[in-house]
Amino acid sequence: MISAQQLDALDPQTRQAMLSLMAEIRAKDALIAQREREAAFKQALIDKLTHEMAVLKRLKFAATSERFAGTLAPEQRSLLEETLDADLAELAREIERERGNTDGKDKTEKKTPKRAPLPPHLPRRDVAHEPVDTSCGCGQPMQRIGEDVAEKLDYQPGVFTVERHVRGKWVCRCCEKLVQAPVPAHVIDKGIPTAGLLAHLLVAKFMDHLPLYRQEYIFERAGHLIARSTPAAWVGECGAQLQPLVQALADELRRHMVLHADETPVAMLKPVNLRDGKTHRAYMWSYCTTSANPTKAVVFEFSETRSGENVREFLRLDSPQAWQGTLVTDGFSGYTATTTKGVTSAQWHGART
Repeated sequence: MISAQQLDALDPQTRQAMLSLMAEIRAKDALIAQREREAAFKQALIDKLTHEMAVLKRLKFAATSERFAGTLAPEQRSLLEETLDADLAELAREIERERGNTDGKDKTEKKTPKRAPLPPHLPRRDVAHEPVDTSCGCGQPMQRIGEDVAEKLDYQPGVFTVERHVRGKWVCRCCEKLVQAPVPAHVIDKGIPTAGLLAHLLVAKFMDHLPLYRQEYIFERAGHLIARSTPAAWVGECGAQLQPLVQALADELRRHMVLHADETPVAMLKPVNLRDGKTHRAYMWSYCTTSANPTKAVVFEFSETRSGENVREFLRLDSPQAWQGTLVTDGFSGYTATTTKGVTSAQWHGART
């Protein structure tokens, strides 16, 4: 790096050019350092997700082993298997997102088994996708020479249907120009379920408390059997796709000055290789706006502990974007510890008769 004395020895025009060049070099060095930090963070996240996937795969193989399966009822084993399949699919989608594999030509796709065609007896409904303009730049009208068809499995309560997305191919024979409508966006790229089927699957599982193995029987009676691992993978991918919406909802909650918070215990089964194979107490934390607030929003977070660290992380109390407001709770010490971070604590007490 050139010294200050050497700069002073230069003529004004050369000195100004050198100062501009040095400033540009510093800016590029800062940008490179930032990119390196981002790359290191992404790699650490990928390594973490890869490790979690390896642990889940070990749990899945353990769950299907005769020794472990013999300790569970068939319904419990089905619930555990579908949960593991959903978690594995979600982790795979998150790893793919971090790696930026958008070309769809990675090695994992080659290992995917060929999908069986949808049953021909299901009713079809065509959804046409045509270019907005089918006139060529040369002035000649374009001619339709063919089409691409992608079939999506849809579901209305009690009835399966197939959506046929037909994209016509239009060509100008004069210019040999081909025009076709782009592929519409779907929740799961190259997947067969429509948004309606995925919504029904999630609502039935999480709102109506219908496990996937029961939905499997319902779908079979409706005319189409779906292997249980398939909807489990769909649930996992939906979880990954909905994560930005969850983050946006949490950000919206943190914009309000008064929030309610509460935690409730839930039973969690830990396999033998992680603990003792018995159920243990975990917690579901909930954060919501007040009943008088026109914004009705609730965010749920699962944690294995009842530590107040969960509240501090959700409210970002250890960051420059720390939430400042009134937190209405039941007086649990994990909440009152937030008062040292600038949060006003308000308590409510329930009455039982």
